[in-house]
Amino acid sequence: MKAKFFIIAFVLVFGCKKEHEVVTLKTGKYRAELKVDETLNLPFVFEVMSDNELKIFNAEEVIAVNNVKYENDSVYIQTPVFEGFIAAKIDDGALKGNFVQPELDRVVPFYAKKNDSRFEIDESGTRYNISGNWETVFSPNSQEDVYVAKGIFKQYDNIVTGTFRTTTGDYRYLEGVLNGNQLKLSTFDGAHAFLFTAEVSDSVMHGMFYSGNHWKEPFTAKRNENYELPDADSLTFLKDGYDKMEFSFPDENGNMVSLHDEQFKNKVVLVQIMGTWCPNCLDESRFYSNFYNNNTNDDVEIIALAFEYVKSKEKAFENIRRLKENTDISYPVLLAQYGSSSKVKAQEKLPMLNHVLSYPTTIFLDKAGKVRKIHTGFNGPATGEKYIEFKEDFKGFIKELLAE
Repeated sequence: MKAKFFIIAFVLVFGCKKEHEVVTLKTGKYRAELKVDETLNLPFVFEVMSDNELKIFNAEEVIAVNNVKYENDSVYIQTPVFEGFIAAKIDDGALKGNFVQPELDRVVPFYAKKNDSRFEIDESGTRYNISGNWETVFSPNSQEDVYVAKGIFKQYDNIVTGTFRTTTGDYRYLEGVLNGNQLKLSTFDGAHAFLFTAEVSDSVMHGMFYSGNHWKEPFTAKRNENYELPDADSLTFLKDGYDKMEFSFPDENGNMVSLHDEQFKNKVVLVQIMGTWCPNCLDESRFYSNFYNNNTNDDVEIIALAFEYVKSKEKAFENIRRLKENTDISYPVLLAQYGSSSKVKAQEKLPMLNHVLSYPTTIFLDKAGKVRKIHTGFNGPATGEKYIEFKEDFKGFIKELLAE
């Protein structure tokens, strides 16, 4: 299957115009669409700054892309950090092709043309304002797939921004419109393509969540300003009989690294369970990298354990190297698993945990190596006040551990 997807992509890249006649993108804003199903498209906006540089916009998020290549009448756009890329033909200023994630065997039809509007705005306005907090349940009729979330939204006229927080992270920067009683929100970051649609009343919404063209599930939500998710520090814990972490995994140089190594002795240590494919992990890695690089005199070490779905060890380490370069990570990122991002298999690699519920998860160890806290998920910058609250709590707890 994977070979088929690469053929699709490279047929586009090596187009059919005359040899050596290269067509490039014109500067300006484009409205892109990913085909979710036969009747529904997921839109996002990007701006071409130059032949080899563009920016993708999701609410307050701006993703700089500088890996843009041309061949004949086609363009190849590689998003940063993640493996996903767009391959499309350029025809009279418009683009038509696919968004491809080769290691996941996924292809989503893609189209774009000059336009600076994500969703069309109904000039007649909107019936409601959904600003505030919403108690949300995804897959409410499924015993296996059901989970809770907290919708956090801001609305100005028809324009809506915000996110859904879950017990395992957040859906990052969502942007869209509320026309009449019809809500539409989307985001695209090169790893995930999310679309939320819902019918809204003053205090209730019923909707559908689409992840690319491979997954969809219903959700319901009700306005509840006081709603809070379960405590993220209580969801993952050590099993009875354990009080320490034990592991040994290779770094990109083939060195086996464990907590027994000299660099971690008598230090406060953060063990980050993550994956290079995970947007919430990327947000967390940027935060940790900035903290680590700006606190070099503190007795704090960070060590990341990467659980990768790519099929080969070589590809997994390639992705780890790309993540480290793009986020300026100077702490070790070890390959804990490749070929699957299964949380069940991840827990098998870390049997002292009751489960691996989320990528990311962070385990805080004191100077004696004792586990003091396990934080499930990550409230990224799209969560606003919750992100600020997390940063304050994080710095306070690290300070407390260092003082011991």
